[in-house]
Amino acid sequence: MHSLLAVLLFVAVLVLVIWQPRGLSIGWPAAVGGALAVALGIVSTSDVAQVVGIVWDATLTFVAVILISLVLDAIGFFEWAALHMARASRGSGLRLFVYSILLGALVAAFFANDGAALILTPIVYEQVKALRLPPAAILAFVMASGFIADTTSLPLVVSNLVNIVSADFFHIGFVAYAARMLPVDVAALAASLVALYLFYRRALPHTVETGGLKAPAAAIRDPRLFGLSWLVLGLLLAGYLVSQVIHIPVSVVAGAAAVLLLLFAWHSPAVSVRRLVLEAPWKIVVFSIGMYVVVFGLRDAGLIDVLGRSLVWAHGHGLGASLFYTGYLAAALSSVMNNMPTVMVNALAIHASGVGGIGRLGMAFANVIGSDLGPKITPIGSLATLLWLHVLERRGVRIGWGYYFRVGATLTIPVLATVLLALWGVMALHA
Repeated sequence: MHSLLAVLLFVAVLVLVIWQPRGLSIGWPAAVGGALAVALGIVSTSDVAQVVGIVWDATLTFVAVILISLVLDAIGFFEWAALHMARASRGSGLRLFVYSILLGALVAAFFANDGAALILTPIVYEQVKALRLPPAAILAFVMASGFIADTTSLPLVVSNLVNIVSADFFHIGFVAYAARMLPVDVAALAASLVALYLFYRRALPHTVETGGLKAPAAAIRDPRLFGLSWLVLGLLLAGYLVSQVIHIPVSVVAGAAAVLLLLFAWHSPAVSVRRLVLEAPWKIVVFSIGMYVVVFGLRDAGLIDVLGRSLVWAHGHGLGASLFYTGYLAAALSSVMNNMPTVMVNALAIHASGVGGIGRLGMAFANVIGSDLGPKITPIGSLATLLWLHVLERRGVRIGWGYYFRVGATLTIPVLATVLLALWGVMALHA
């Protein structure tokens, strides 16, 4: 009976999270679902304590990174970078396309995929619109910005909430994670560039007139805070690098940097600190805990064991087969049931499989890759994509689900294969 209740509860929560009727916050269905899981005896209070221990660092890190990106956006940091990118293209439509993708990859790496998709995409859209590009070209730039935000959110623990959750679960330090995933991300960027160019090459303009764009310096709304932000970002990167050595949670480093930047911004005319703090994605904390509690209930339903046995089977066919199976499994599940529940379910399945050593670590990384890239197949694959579509629709750009699926599936499947192949090579080198 508990197994059936666990499955029904999971499906109900997932539907409400994706559908969000009447603008329902994602935190509410997850919180109510978690509370019901405890009340119905599907999970115990000790399970809840275990969940909090797993997700607190991940969610607080994510909130801190988004807070930092919101402050930077308020002072014009990302617009300044985008304007530099546009000027560096020197009138070439192809260079402008490539540089916008490279900028998206950099923002995704340091400010999370949500920052790249939700902050940088509107900036890129407004700039290509100001350049008077035809609608087909504008769509190409917009789709590329959204696609690259997820496919290149692999290199650092903080680049995606999925990465943070998985790194915490498997106790992978910041440096150990980056040592393996930085080269993998380079492969993801190269594959994404090629795939996006081949798909949109006919829509790209040969030349663009960038003379009408304002100077990058004009985008900076607070020069003092802009200068101080570079100091904070430097300290943040240094903190990330030493966090593994001195054994402190990544959230402490990111949180300290966010607090320092907010203190610097307190008297800035360009930043409303109170509003930014209130608008920070605190609901992600509630969502992560509640959703993970609901996912824990699936253990008794047998789903975790079934997935665990399938992972053991794949592992028996060698490291390469194991990585590809885990990666595509995560991508498939992410595309239909969202990437956050997917990375949680698969992490529990990897643990239940009993596979150890390089096989276990490889599965953990393949799960991250599949959960990062898989959401690009369908619009419901990640919360960031749903919000991204909403942001674009408010600007008059409506991307139909049929078109999105056609583009997402066509681009994601071969890019994912390339990235998993790169992971196989990296894992073999570290073996």
